[in-house]
Amino acid sequence: MALGFLDSLPKLGQLGLIGGIITLIFGIVVMIFPKILNYLVGIWLIIIG
Repeated sequence: MALGFLDSLPKLGQLGLIGGIITLIFGIVVMIFPKILNYLVGIWLIIIG
């Protein structure tokens, strides 16, 4: 039981790292996306206006 738990630790660490990277990317996208959206809406309004 204890050995199986120790064997699973590196996998857990790797999963945490991947999860952290995904969270970081997601956070950046959430911060930047509204600005991109406003930019696109502005262009669209210029085109139709």
